[in-house]
Amino acid sequence: MNQQFELFEIANPCIGVCTSNKKGYCFGCLRSRPERQLWLNMTNEQRREVLRLVSGRRQRIEQMKQRKGEQLGFDFKEEFEMGKLF
Repeated sequence: MNQQFELFEIANPCIGVCTSNKKGYCFGCLRSRPERQLWLNMTNEQRREVLRLVSGRRQRIEQMKQRKGEQLGFDFKEEFEMGKLF
């Protein structure tokens, strides 16, 4: 069954954003600079590994966003009554 996968090339995950953060990871596809530069010369196995790494990065980003939201502790649905200051 693995041989069948080798018949099809893995598509480039680039979405055309092409802007990197300080660490060199693309905001669009979450690949590192070397992963983007070497993509065309990679085997399908190497590309699968890159996509696995990208998936892990995406999960960590989502977890960080969730933790950041929990740390803020804002619940904008609650309504507070404001007392008179004077």
